Amino acid sequence: MLRITSLNLNGIRSAFNKGLLAWLGSNQADIVCLQELKAHLADIHDELQNPLDYTGHFCAAEKKGYSGVGIYLKQGAERVALGMNCEEFDAEGRVIRADWRDFSVISAYLPSGSSGPERQEAKFRFLDTFGPWLAGLMAEHRKTGREFVICGDWNIAHKEIDLKNWKSNQKNSGFLPEERAWLTHVLDDLGFVDVFRQLDPRADQYTWWSNRGQAWAKNVGWRLDYQLATPGIAAKARATSIYKDERFSDHAPMTVDYDVTLE
Repeated sequence: MLRITSLNLNGIRSAFNKGLLAWLGSNQADIVCLQELKAHLADIHDELQNPLDYTGHFCAAEKKGYSGVGIYLKQGAERVALGMNCEEFDAEGRVIRADWRDFSVISAYLPSGSSGPERQEAKFRFLDTFGPWLAGLMAEHRKTGREFVICGDWNIAHKEIDLKNWKSNQKNSGFLPEERAWLTHVLDDLGFVDVFRQLDPRADQYTWWSNRGQAWAKNVGWRLDYQLATPGIAAKARATSIYKDERFSDHAPMTVDYDVTLE
């Protein structure tokens, strides 16, 4: 069984200070996809770069204290690649990919547009670039049989079930019609599978909660963190969970177990 966990850290040092290391040891994921490192590599000391029996790979943003993605691996990859050949967003540390013989895992951190119109426009530019990049992955899958799992904070709640207060958020970033339509295109037209929803159709399953008010305590959240997979490996997903017993970030770790073995 291959266990893959995705987590937006909201700062790698902050998450470790809140007890993430002990949980990594008990969760025992084979691959941990990280988003929002908020640190340059020089600021991530060895205990955070290679915790426990993991080897860490990172793609930091040029801007200090901002964005950044990473992957912790128990089994070394044949290749690790950074970015998606897009100067604007590669500078923000948005994408990292690890390859094995016939399988790849990607950690992606899509921009948030909630800080204002300028960042929302940047988010749309990212989607305009990331969509064709994902189409390229699916084309590679169909040509070669390579399976992909793309973990990340997508900063989009896809359907009404994916956030508590959907009626009042229809004009807000993260639940805009254009964003939701883009994600529908990725799933319905490109052919990726929302693995969590394949396994768990229940309402009130969220991965992010605002720090305002009593959002966490009242479970007034959004499902922003996904594992999207090519159909072959998606069919081998056996179990999924969102861990909420402790809080390392404003996001919760989301884990999927796949009935496959890395080669």
